[in-house]
Amino acid sequence: MFDDLPAGPLIRQGLDDLANCRESVASCLVKIASSRLRRCGGEVAVPDEDALNSDRQLYALLGREHGDAAHSRYNALLRELVSFERALEARHRRQANPQAGTG
Repeated sequence: MFDDLPAGPLIRQGLDDLANCRESVASCLVKIASSRLRRCGGEVAVPDEDALNSDRQLYALLGREHGDAAHSRYNALLRELVSFERALEARHRRQANPQAGTG
């Protein structure tokens, strides 16, 4: 469903991690994007409280894995996530209104 989008495989992994109750960088990214995923038809069972705290959780995980490089990795992952979200929303708009953009 997402493999054709930027960071799609990472999001797919995060969905799998969430479904299996695994805390991971990928699952944190899915939590951050959960409201947008739901708006675009994705089935993501993430309580709002978890979504609100997921950015801090992501940074903590990255801190343990990358030490001083955590900030750079955090920013890079968020850029990937924004690219994913934008591509997902564009695809969702096209599917909702297939006549838009045809001339």
